[in-house]
Amino acid sequence: MAVTDAGFHRIVDQLADVERAKARDYTSFSVRGKRFGYFWPRTSTVGLKQLLSEQVALVSERPDVFEVQFTAGGFGWVVVQLTGVDRTELTELVYEAWRLSAPEALVEEHPMP
Repeated sequence: MAVTDAGFHRIVDQLADVERAKARDYTSFSVRGKRFGYFWPRTSTVGLKQLLSEQVALVSERPDVFEVQFTAGGFGWVVVQLTGVDRTELTELVYEAWRLSAPEALVEEHPMP
């Protein structure tokens, strides 16, 4: 069930035009200058941009796996415990985060992997 850190990176590698920025404690991910995710290797967690309704649903359903990170600009960011999700679910969540930040034309060119 769990996704490894390397497994998360393989999911991100399937997306188009992803830019990575490394900081001391985390790596952030953007598409064409718009942030869609974070990765914290120390805790094997990721932060992903989602719709507010999805943030609420995820945290309500499985608070042991998902937690509210923050809300900004009408979006709800969630922290995901990689040990609590499978590859299929994480792929969908990462793609959705990317899609919410990518230009429409890029999304049309790159449907979910």
